Amino acid sequence: MGILLNKLHDIELRYRELEGMLSDAQMASRQGLYQKYAKEHSDLSELVETIRRYEKIRTDLAENQGLLADSDEEVKALAKEEIPQLQQELAELEEKIKILLLPKDPNDDKNVFLEIRAGTGGDEAGLFVGDLFRMYARYAESQGWKVEIVSSSPAGGMGGFKEIIAQIEGRGAYSRLKYESGTHRVQRVPVTEAQGRIHTSAVTVAIMPEAEEVEVNIDPNELRIDVYRSTGHGGQSVNTTDSAVRITHIPTGLVVTCQDEKSQLKNKAKALKVLRSRLLDAMVQKQNAEQAQVRKNQVGSGDRSERIRTYNFPQGRITDHRINLTRYDLDSFINGNIGAVIDALASHHQAELLNKEGKGDTLKKLSF
Repeated sequence: MGILLNKLHDIELRYRELEGMLSDAQMASRQGLYQKYAKEHSDLSELVETIRRYEKIRTDLAENQGLLADSDEEVKALAKEEIPQLQQELAELEEKIKILLLPKDPNDDKNVFLEIRAGTGGDEAGLFVGDLFRMYARYAESQGWKVEIVSSSPAGGMGGFKEIIAQIEGRGAYSRLKYESGTHRVQRVPVTEAQGRIHTSAVTVAIMPEAEEVEVNIDPNELRIDVYRSTGHGGQSVNTTDSAVRITHIPTGLVVTCQDEKSQLKNKAKALKVLRSRLLDAMVQKQNAEQAQVRKNQVGSGDRSERIRTYNFPQGRITDHRINLTRYDLDSFINGNIGAVIDALASHHQAELLNKEGKGDTLKKLSF
């Protein structure tokens, strides 16, 4: 207990130190440093509030336990009644502190690139690409995030898509959406099916944190940039100039195309952003594989060929196979109310991290 309490005390001291620095007029003039300390202060806020609540409950519990020796029977009875409630809250706060002390994913606060692609299933898979994009866009809207389509490729005459790539901007976007990478399976009766038979289709989703230029340095000499005339959405003015851009990263063979903007420069800038994030994602995947911590350590393997979730429309059922969670609110879910499932995935991830840390040294040293 002593080692953990010392650690919590050090965190409290650092928080107060940051408060003092942020209130310093001279510090406010040093914008880069001020932003750095402001972020650290913000990141510690929830933990410090929980620590302070924990300390208060510990004090209250000790006082009530001391009152058990009081000669006044009424006082003793009141103390005896409050002790179990205080003990329960103390235990809950201990668990919360342990979770808040877990190593944080450095990408959690970043914007993301969302890539949704049709897999097996023909037109039905293409239609489900659009359904999933609307689902994520509505969820993003509920979180106050901004969604911008980077690239889209229509498929067939049914209104579906071969793929949609979008950027989602908002604090914590990656922390919430990172569990969505993988294969999403849909079971439903296609509108073209006269016999009413259920078809199974698949769509892949990739969630990548937006990479900063300092994280991924791209050598311009390793890029092949082609421009061509845009097709599809955008109106006649898009199709009259060579505004579409295709960028090939020669060392890896990664190809990114963008044609949704009328400006060639804007399309090039968007394509470079996507390429940078794909390269960062590849680096992270390689690093994880080398450490034998591929996404199995993050709620399932996260491999994009893995079936992570099934959407069964005839039964109104969603099943997340990674945590064996089944719900019967598909209509609400597909309309963007996905927060409860994301919460369940995040809780599962935290439990696995706690178990992993508990087997090592960190939480043994920090045990209460």
